[in-house]
Amino acid sequence: MEFRHSICNEAFDKWPFADACKAIRKAGYTGIEIAPFTLAETPGEITAAQRAEYRDIIVSEGLRFAGLHWLMVSPKGLHVTGPDAGLRRRSWDHIRDLIDLSADLGPDGVMVFGSPNQRATTGGLTREQATRNYIDGLAGVAAQAESRGVKVLVEALPIAQSDVVQTLAEAVAIVKEIGSPAIGTMFDVHNAIDERESHAALVDRYFDFIRHVHVNELDGRHCGAGSYDFKPVLEILQRREYTGWVSLEAFDFTPGAELLANQSLRHLENQIGQLQS
Repeated sequence: MEFRHSICNEAFDKWPFADACKAIRKAGYTGIEIAPFTLAETPGEITAAQRAEYRDIIVSEGLRFAGLHWLMVSPKGLHVTGPDAGLRRRSWDHIRDLIDLSADLGPDGVMVFGSPNQRATTGGLTREQATRNYIDGLAGVAAQAESRGVKVLVEALPIAQSDVVQTLAEAVAIVKEIGSPAIGTMFDVHNAIDERESHAALVDRYFDFIRHVHVNELDGRHCGAGSYDFKPVLEILQRREYTGWVSLEAFDFTPGAELLANQSLRHLENQIGQLQS
């Protein structure tokens, strides 16, 4: 089987969108994953004409839209789990806007729901209360996501980032409770740093719930900049015939967008080649 490789677009944030897509395709990726804040401060205000233009550029450059991530960077001040019911409602309305944006940018997109600062406990709530607000909010947007062909993915985050959904097991429990085909989970190398099982074992155990994979080094750099061995996870994905995206999400952009994009994909291709040899 062949993996589908995409890349998150923040490294290309200051580039004209068409130039970024061209460079991404030239590096060998076939998908682009988009952080909404790179398109607009308030993504819900992106016009229908602008959405169509972004979609046309993606397709014309030979790419497919993989999905959205960093969902709540902008507009500022949103929070989905706190005690203020009005703020929670506005924040989930923002998620609803992003569901529509995702559907308008391309079919079969995913929305990776990390956003640690906007879902962590606040305002005196317990972890259990905040998590319940998160689950209820996800359940509330599930029907819209399903109707628009979008999957909202609960991302487990390390303890240092958030206290709401810290393990893949917790994420899967939420997916099971909601019971909607539009709500799933995903795996991120960097954000699984606190997991007690090996990453390969986790991916194998929860494979049926994983709809997206982020690759990066444990410290957040691009693939190949550190010593992480991707082969065990890639072997599980290959054996289980994974059809989703393997998407680079780097957090350190200092090497430059083109360099990190190329080095990451060449490194992953080398690791994949070792599986097949």
